Amino acid sequence: MSMRTLPLVFINLGGEMLYILDQRLRAQNTSEDNSEKGVWSENDRKRVMNDIVGTMFSKPFMDELLKPQQLYSHRTLKTVLTRLAHASIMRLNPASMERLYELMVMAFKYQVFLCPRPKDVLLISYNHIDTIREFVKDTPVVVNQVDETHRKIIEVYSTLSEGEFQLLRQTLLIFFQDMHVRVSLFLKNQVQNPNGRFALSTSGPVPHGIDVPGLIRTFDGKGREVRRSEFPTGGSYSSPIREGCFELHGDRVIRLGMNMYNVNHPEETHTSKAPSVKVTDDTPNLLAKEELNLLARLMGGMKAENKPKAETGFRINLFTTDQEEEEAGASCGAEESLFGVINIQAMQDEQAATELARIAGQFSEQQEQPENPSGNKGDDLLAMMDDL
Repeated sequence: MSMRTLPLVFINLGGEMLYILDQRLRAQNTSEDNSEKGVWSENDRKRVMNDIVGTMFSKPFMDELLKPQQLYSHRTLKTVLTRLAHASIMRLNPASMERLYELMVMAFKYQVFLCPRPKDVLLISYNHIDTIREFVKDTPVVVNQVDETHRKIIEVYSTLSEGEFQLLRQTLLIFFQDMHVRVSLFLKNQVQNPNGRFALSTSGPVPHGIDVPGLIRTFDGKGREVRRSEFPTGGSYSSPIREGCFELHGDRVIRLGMNMYNVNHPEETHTSKAPSVKVTDDTPNLLAKEELNLLARLMGGMKAENKPKAETGFRINLFTTDQEEEEAGASCGAEESLFGVINIQAMQDEQAATELARIAGQFSEQQEQPENPSGNKGDDLLAMMDDL
């Protein structure tokens, strides 16, 4: 297992979370529903972005994150990302955060699957960082934080060998292997099967530095080519695209990791998608809406929340009604039961339900890490986030 996987997982998942939040905040700001007008302003959206990105790329937090360490469990990562989302005036309920986390993971999993070379995981990460930098471009202090973190990542990962990048990618795939959540956008594009597994194409450009398959060359004892023959490849491959830029700024070439919820950047890659799939210029907005249907109309309603005196915040529900929230919680419990988790129906009392979830989480963590007597991984990061 690679000890350098955690920073890339955190940055890419955090980037996907920011994409979704930004898209939904913008959508609510332009909503035609009069009941939603006036709940918050464009300044609130910018503040949410600045607060989350500022916390995400704070120097103490990133210094701790960049230390060689094992990849956290899904439960621990979800806790860290929940704290990150709540670093602003915005609040998400547990059911909403659960769905949001699933979408973040499936998006990054798809990007890793289509990654041409193991090393190109860095380009995916840099695409996320570039877009995050654009979110906070009007706040120089936060932009400097992002740039400083980017420089540290370049310094740490530029020395890794091809074998170490392969181990890193393998660690990511192991981390993702049990996640098969169906995503409406992927299903609509026919890049995901109904069982939640991705349908990878056998066509498109080959990775940089690789020859197009289909040719067999035979050499003699002196190294001279004496014969050529061809064989069917089972796909339609083309010459490789140019290599992306691994510096602080530049053309990353590949589109993986860019904001697929932005109308200016619809989901597209340099590898071919499943046959018979076409993405036209007039569909990105609709596809983004379909994507967010996985979250049952993600953040469909925003309600003002009373804050102490001078500060006014808002709470975001990933579902449009309380009934849908309860149904989502029930469905999550049904999925957990498949893995031997006992679901105690005590949802009438929210405080009691939260306590039960915490206790159940402790049991799950003990089962996942029976040989870790020193405490839960991620405690240092969580404590550090509390101090930010």
